[in-house]
Amino acid sequence: MTYRIAVADKVAEAGLKLLAGTPEIEVANCAGKPREELERALAGAHALIVRSETRVTADLLTRGPNLRVIARAGTGVDNIDVHAATRRGIAVMNAPGANTVSAAEHAMGLLLAQARHIPWAAEAMRRGEWDRKRFEGTELRGKTIGIVGLGRIGGHVAQLARAFGMHVVGHDPYLSPERAAELQLKLLPLDQLLAQADVVTLHVAHTEQTHHLINAERLKLMKPTAVLVNTARGELVDEAALAAHRGRGDRRVRGRAAARGRAAPQARARDSHAPSRRLDGRGAGARERGDLRGRARRAARR
Repeated sequence: MTYRIAVADKVAEAGLKLLAGTPEIEVANCAGKPREELERALAGAHALIVRSETRVTADLLTRGPNLRVIARAGTGVDNIDVHAATRRGIAVMNAPGANTVSAAEHAMGLLLAQARHIPWAAEAMRRGEWDRKRFEGTELRGKTIGIVGLGRIGGHVAQLARAFGMHVVGHDPYLSPERAAELQLKLLPLDQLLAQADVVTLHVAHTEQTHHLINAERLKLMKPTAVLVNTARGELVDEAALAAHRGRGDRRVRGRAAARGRAAPQARARDSHAPSRRLDGRGAGARERGDLRGRARRAARR
């Protein structure tokens, strides 16, 4: 029997070659093509591979009567209607550990750039300016970092933050005390964490419960000098509330390294008028091309 796989979004060429090289598998690569082409491919597909661009809705699922599995080449599944898939007997899977190190390092990179004013200093240098005092920045050592969400990525951020000499506190209602002890951090209620932390970094999935997790009320709890890092999903932060705070002259949240997600374009538009410094966290989970090829070769050998 031949199994047909529809690929909706762009994935690494090495992965496609692995699939295409398997005799029982036929691949229909619809990445970057009109939706109609994807719908035609789904008509005879047994599996669907997506990243974050394609929204797998209940309507799209009706185009694939033979679908048995949907694979998300990434961490979250918030662009897939899991309940609709379950009702149709379609398994949904993801790759939760694939971008752990990349996303965690990206979060720390954004934090360093914000703390040391690196992008703005570089921009000033390109203009021929030399103003060291203006871009002095601040050290991370001795500061408190509050990590919201302590799964694989949040846990790795905790390890990296400790290497910088930071005090680590966290919030995760699902984390066991034993795991918190392994990570060498103190668990706090969210509001208490926001009040104590010099840096708040978000590493949770976007759900109904976490939508606008950082809202107007919680922004008021944060220190005036706090930095907010979000390499998870843009919808976790109420950007309108944040912009309103800044517009009223409230200096809470001195800077933020903001995230990817479907809220990002609107956030960038608002940011062009906001008096705060913002870094873009899109691509936080992207891995090196060579590393992907190496992983593909190792998988093929197994």
